[in-house]
Amino acid sequence: MAISNHRLTTAQYEDNFRDIHPGFATRDAALVDANRCLFCYDAPCTKSCPTGIDVPKFIKQITTDNIRGSAHTIFQSNIMGGGCSRVCPVEKLCEGACVYNLMEEEAIPIARLQRYSTDIAMRERWPLFVRKPAIGKRVAVVGAGPAGLSCAHVLSREGVEVVIYEKEPKGGGLMTYGIAAYKVTPEYCEEELDYILSLGGISVVYNSSLGKDIMLPALLQEYDAVFLAYGVGLTRQLGVPGEALEGVVDAIRFIYSIRADGYPAVPVGDKVAVIGMGMTAIDAATQAKRLGASEVTLVYRRSQDEMPCTMTELEIAKLDGCRVLWLAAPLELTGEDGRVTHLRCSVMRLGDPDDSGRRSPVPTGETFTLEVDMVIKATGQKPYGELAPAVATDTKGLFAGGDCVNGGKEVVDAVEAGKNGAAAIMKYLGSR
Repeated sequence: MAISNHRLTTAQYEDNFRDIHPGFATRDAALVDANRCLFCYDAPCTKSCPTGIDVPKFIKQITTDNIRGSAHTIFQSNIMGGGCSRVCPVEKLCEGACVYNLMEEEAIPIARLQRYSTDIAMRERWPLFVRKPAIGKRVAVVGAGPAGLSCAHVLSREGVEVVIYEKEPKGGGLMTYGIAAYKVTPEYCEEELDYILSLGGISVVYNSSLGKDIMLPALLQEYDAVFLAYGVGLTRQLGVPGEALEGVVDAIRFIYSIRADGYPAVPVGDKVAVIGMGMTAIDAATQAKRLGASEVTLVYRRSQDEMPCTMTELEIAKLDGCRVLWLAAPLELTGEDGRVTHLRCSVMRLGDPDDSGRRSPVPTGETFTLEVDMVIKATGQKPYGELAPAVATDTKGLFAGGDCVNGGKEVVDAVEAGKNGAAAIMKYLGSR
């Protein structure tokens, strides 16, 4: 067993990481699904969208060939509506709320229709928004991810000059560096970023880290307001012996390497264990398999009923050949010559429900051991620092939102946090 890169041919990498959510091939295909929509009053799909996209409206606009209007309806609520159409867990959001589910019929493919309109708008470079005249205010945004870009776009539309400071050499944040490449391609991330910035009034300073290249006191002095949107930090530790062995990596860094370095350059083991069952765990597991790992095993301490990922995500992992071990928790990592070789796990069972009805896993006393040469930790992320869980902080002129506040949710939640942050900043600027 060995961890190595360049396991596959160029053609194999391209095939393994191609877009798994292709859009509609033709206008007629989109119209067939759009015309199925019932255009519900007080639509549950809209209410289930964190950004409040008026789903019936944008679908109705598709049926009347008003694609420009449809894209505007989407982007008005979610400037990253194109990216979200690719990565949102729609089965537990808009599509999960579709009334067709109550009739045991297939839900309207809202995400695919959303992609249809936004892809055309971006391809045609339609200028759907016009900036208001400059109001003489400058705002710094720390982080060019979904929350930061969303906040910047809303502020720029209101005539505010925005400067984004981004620690990476590219913008997009989680979309660019933290999501499986087969869900949203690197090329699309660049196109989406360019489209957002094409509004004008937004400049990005790359390779600028808060606390190293830029300091918060200086930003607060130079700008009228500052919005912190720097995302979450590293993966939480397992807290078991052997975690420092070579071959034990965190999922965020693993996925980052795939996006930053390219598929062939990223080393992967023959026998890989992934600890966790969230979206990040699934992304890590499936990409390990697509990089050429022979065996990939997902280890989760609860049952399938408690898994945080969606059934769709789980099916992707299974179709890729990943194995799942439910009710299993890591106990110890052992190795030879400093490299991990085995993962010993405890067999768990679900205990009695607590006051909230949640059943916590408890050890049964039984254990088993997996032969591994790579272990990927995907047990959730921790923030870089403690911030008040609100859009406005206690410091005058300082605001925060997105994953650095909520601890890591969906892209669509970060976009909404950016909008809320922009609204709070505009209110603050108006009171000065």
